[in-house]
Amino acid sequence: MAKKKILLNAFNMNCIGHINHGLWTHPRDTSTQFNSLAYWTDLAKLLERGLFDGLFIADIVGVYDVYQQSLDVTLKEAIQLPVNDPLLLVSAMAAVTRNLGFGLTANLTYEPPYLFARRLSTLDHLSGGRVGWNIVTGYLDSAAKAMGLDAQPEHDRRYDQADEYLQVLYKLWEGSWEDDAVVNDPQQRVYARPDKVHKVQHHGEFYRVEGYHLCEPSPQRTPVLFQAGSSERGLSFAGQHAECVFISGQNKAATRAQVDKVRAAAVAAGRDPQSIKVFMGLTVIVAESEQKARAKEAEYLRYASAEAGVAHFASSTGIDFAQYALDEPIQYVKSNAIQSATKNLQNNDWTRRKLLEQHALGGRYITLVGSPSQVADELEAWIDETGLDGFNLARTVTPESYVDFIDLVIPELQRRGSYKTAYEDGSLREKLFGGSARLPNQHTGASYRTPSEPNAQPTGELQHA
Repeated sequence: MAKKKILLNAFNMNCIGHINHGLWTHPRDTSTQFNSLAYWTDLAKLLERGLFDGLFIADIVGVYDVYQQSLDVTLKEAIQLPVNDPLLLVSAMAAVTRNLGFGLTANLTYEPPYLFARRLSTLDHLSGGRVGWNIVTGYLDSAAKAMGLDAQPEHDRRYDQADEYLQVLYKLWEGSWEDDAVVNDPQQRVYARPDKVHKVQHHGEFYRVEGYHLCEPSPQRTPVLFQAGSSERGLSFAGQHAECVFISGQNKAATRAQVDKVRAAAVAAGRDPQSIKVFMGLTVIVAESEQKARAKEAEYLRYASAEAGVAHFASSTGIDFAQYALDEPIQYVKSNAIQSATKNLQNNDWTRRKLLEQHALGGRYITLVGSPSQVADELEAWIDETGLDGFNLARTVTPESYVDFIDLVIPELQRRGSYKTAYEDGSLREKLFGGSARLPNQHTGASYRTPSEPNAQPTGELQHA
């Protein structure tokens, strides 16, 4: 039987310090050049050489100001600050690549759906159907205050809003323009047929939208939908909407359980459990031999900042770890931040010293260190034992960590039959799932297509132009 092909995204952010903090100080690291367009176009070309499925770009709105109740460590160590808009990178990177996908994080709490629909459709057109959207609702009070709110909405309430936000987007992306609306007929002086373009009318609890989608149908219409929530409410949302789910695992058993929950959520929503691809965040340090890889790890550890990693984690949990002595037990406090981040603290057996040890490389992702064959063994084991589909590969020293992986690990995986040797044709959705560039019929978004489209079910209020 053919081996399962591992899917790979490069995990990055339009900033200096992303996951593994402090390594911007390494003499071979170039992440302080993130304001340069060449930094991103060079990265895109590198990842395409490695046949990566996508570049997954994280984002935040707000700042990490929980640790020490200040921005001091955040600013000194560039902990996702400064941070630029991820969507504006895509046009340039798409122009220098042909197959690389782009998973773009955007916080729906602060993005009006009508204009956001146009931005994503524009990028899907310009990239030839290579765009995905990582759906996030936010978790930082600093973001809410910056956007004029007293505090962010309660955790589950944010998902209620997200459900309605997706309804609006499906109506715009899937239902406003029929497939044959655009005829582009100069002789008849008809670019688009008025009877094939429909007004969206949405009157809900959170949004009121009356208007036509401003873009003609893009290659995918709805971009590939990514999501990372692992709470009970987040899993329910994923079962309804997500096509790719990003999880953070600490061991294989717990990761297996999380993957099973994701697939069960899909089944509960009436979908095929394999209709969701599950990715786990991972860091890899590889060299020609284990000895060289361990030496490289030791070198990286000299530049990494454990404190910066803990400062990042403080905002993820809403807990100021700086208030605790090194060996004082950290008290679990229920917060409105990332529920999966606080879950591990519930046993009250964590201390600041233990957190600093966990964040020795500046982040808390599982780190694989070894030769190409050792790393490949572990990657295959994670796939086989957990049911994962692939990995979001975090950077350490930029671009060295990606170059090492592409030059050393990719050929080993290809030799074993665990990784593709060429890209498939088609959109990002077709590359990941096969089949059509469009949402599958089982997906809830497909029900918003207009009745004249194949297999469409009339849902939502649509009016003719």
